[in-house]
Amino acid sequence: MSPGKAELQAAYGTTIPDLIPAEPRLLLVGINPSLWSGWAATHFARPGNRLWRTLYESGLTPRLLRPDETAAITAAGIGITNLVARATARADELGDDEIRAGRIVLEQTVTRVRPGVVAFLGLSTYRIAFREPRATVGRQQRTIAGSTVWLLPNPSGLNAHYQQPELTAAYRELRRHLDSSFGLPPGG
Repeated sequence: MSPGKAELQAAYGTTIPDLIPAEPRLLLVGINPSLWSGWAATHFARPGNRLWRTLYESGLTPRLLRPDETAAITAAGIGITNLVARATARADELGDDEIRAGRIVLEQTVTRVRPGVVAFLGLSTYRIAFREPRATVGRQQRTIAGSTVWLLPNPSGLNAHYQQPELTAAYRELRRHLDSSFGLPPGG
């Protein structure tokens, strides 16, 4: 079932609870929920969202997962949160101050759950939140509460800079880091 225009409009400003396993090896940090995700109350819920295919193709999950398979996502050691909690139609509706305020909440979450890696899905908001205008994809110098920080391309279909093969390659580098640093098999 797909939401109608009125249902999507009603999702403006809604929030989705974090999806975090007891001992996450990886915490994915989205920019903020889309209206579709707000409507479905599920992270990266829009059909065709490239995140799920990319996680599978890169070896971060053992099979292609659906957004509603929360138990399988957390069983893979993956948690999901957002830098800004409120749903909007586009990320450019967020102000810099709101993005920077989201950093404070995120740092508290990371301190509490202690993931092996915190991976930001999108360069522009990371650059704003951490005041690092030259940050590039890959492992960052900074850590958050002892967790490695990684910057990944946003999997949104609106991100024309990265086609599927490039997305998969960038996420595969993260998987290799997780495998070597934590001795974990791909996807588990």
